[in-house]
Amino acid sequence: MIFEETVGLIKREYPGTMDGLTIDDVKIGPYLTAVRLSDGSCGTSATLCDDLPVCANGRRDFGDFTPLKIKGHKVSGVLQAKKDSGLISSLKTAVLSAISSRIIKTGNYNIVEDCDPVQMIEFKPGDYVAVVGGFQSYIRKISLAGCRLAVLEKNEKCLTADQKVYYRPAEEYKNVLPQAGIVIITGQTIVNRTIDDLLSVVDPEARVVIAGPSCNIIPDILFARKVTIVGAVEIIRPDLLFDLAGEGGTGYHLFEYSAAKKICIINGNETQAQ
Repeated sequence: MIFEETVGLIKREYPGTMDGLTIDDVKIGPYLTAVRLSDGSCGTSATLCDDLPVCANGRRDFGDFTPLKIKGHKVSGVLQAKKDSGLISSLKTAVLSAISSRIIKTGNYNIVEDCDPVQMIEFKPGDYVAVVGGFQSYIRKISLAGCRLAVLEKNEKCLTADQKVYYRPAEEYKNVLPQAGIVIITGQTIVNRTIDDLLSVVDPEARVVIAGPSCNIIPDILFARKVTIVGAVEIIRPDLLFDLAGEGGTGYHLFEYSAAKKICIINGNETQAQ
């Protein structure tokens, strides 16, 4: 899987990067999870919550990676944790994001700062565009360009009344994605581990964007799996990051209050939009 392969790549290509690193601080808000590691690097992830009642007898957990038992853990232990839950997946993704942040800054990547990935794509009338996730601003822009648009979503309520014409149930991805020439995917698919299945059916000739505060991982494996542009974030105000996460903030709050800036990491010979 892409997540595990990315962790393995870091261990192989950047030996010692994780040695001694621990979780210094963590904030798990309703929409955004934030971590700060002992080297000062910060990472983010969408927060996933489980549908099952966590307080039911038999599901009560006071072990590792539960409240008051996260700070101080080695990041290697977090990434190797066998526990399977939405919150653990959010924590793992935020930790990998934090580890990746230093590599991305110093690595040999083609990065465009202060740029949204859709600015780098020319949408033409008649283009078939598939969007995975309820990206409101993207849906508006693409629909105004006269494109044929399909929005794959688990929850139809994420779309406004006028957008429901584009709605396709998420489970129809095998029928929708192979037809699209442009595919835009929410980074939350990294957190819920659906990204592998989605990319497996994308047309090899399609331009593929993955975007959001959950995809700040080194892009090598994503690039090897058909992704064209990673629309990530760079944290510039960690103090605000933790306040925003704890007060119900989500991705767009990071930019509104200058806690982070958008960056695009571009695969191969992609050219910048003018």
